[in-house]
Amino acid sequence: MADRIRVGIVGATVTPGGSGWGANAHVPALQALPNFELKAVCTAHAETAKASAEKFGADLAFHDIKKMAAHPEVDLISVVVRVPWHKELVLAAIGAGKPVCCEWPLGAHLAEAKEMAAAAKAAKVQTLVGLQAQSDPAVMYARDLVANGEIGDIVSVNMRVIVDSIPERGDGRIWQGIRKNGANPMTIPGGHAIDAMCHILGEFAEVSARVTTRIKMWKHAVTGADFPVDAPDTVSVVGVLRNGAEVSWQVASVPYHASGIRMEVYGHKGTLVLTSKSVNIGPSQLELGIGKGEMQKVVVPASYRLAPADMPQSPAVNVAQAYARYAAAMGTGVAGAPDFEHAVVRHALIDALERSHTEGKVIKLG
Repeated sequence: MADRIRVGIVGATVTPGGSGWGANAHVPALQALPNFELKAVCTAHAETAKASAEKFGADLAFHDIKKMAAHPEVDLISVVVRVPWHKELVLAAIGAGKPVCCEWPLGAHLAEAKEMAAAAKAAKVQTLVGLQAQSDPAVMYARDLVANGEIGDIVSVNMRVIVDSIPERGDGRIWQGIRKNGANPMTIPGGHAIDAMCHILGEFAEVSARVTTRIKMWKHAVTGADFPVDAPDTVSVVGVLRNGAEVSWQVASVPYHASGIRMEVYGHKGTLVLTSKSVNIGPSQLELGIGKGEMQKVVVPASYRLAPADMPQSPAVNVAQAYARYAAAMGTGVAGAPDFEHAVVRHALIDALERSHTEGKVIKLG
């Protein structure tokens, strides 16, 4: 492998109509990291691949994922496209024996995630999944504060994830209203937030949930047509962590004045609060209160900033943090950032929420 990790990305394009996450988060993250190089771009068409490679400064352009994955100058494949396309592209990278990064959700459902994780394990390739909230400096510091006993044993946790509904969408995002596509408020803002919470506090032992769709019609921004929605946008969960802490967790996609994310962790010695507009994008803020003392804002130590200090705050920062953690762990055999096996754990939790609602019972988690 070269001195720098040479990345081939599929899903970063200069053409309109996409989500923009590849171009706005992954490309600037890779460009900012000294031990990474954006080597290649793959899009669906030769002309857009060439234009995108020129725009982002990549040497190589492809419109065939298998050819990019097989190229000897590409060390890592990053898949940053719509969720329904993840499996085909990820399996192509694994089939070429290349390490692969895939955005979250890994699959449209648990079975797809398991298939990709099993394929990567069988091929012995390293993986990274785009659960960037784990790599937010405030989340990493909060994890250490809890692990070091700053607030004592955890008693109770309350988390709210309240986001804007965006009821009018064009082709680039209206597909998210279809439940089977796997990209919705429960899996994306809810999935990132609960992954951050579990990273800080540990996994669930059991959950009981209601999973519903409250806004059942969107408007297509181009055609003006009504678009029926069945993707879940409102989730209410009570559960118990493996450490015994009781958790209350709400996800809601609302028409107006969404309040963002707030996680309150109550321990025997004190309270820790994390707030954010978007925990995977950041920045997140921490407050800490010990005993009867007042809550105080917490300054996250500079050592938790892995991205270059001169990077402006943007969606690219936590993505860069995740890539940096991945690079630091390469060759160690230990996942430095969330991998596909971890993605299966998170998909299993989301699957348990849906089963709890459908079956009307508490679901135990392994």
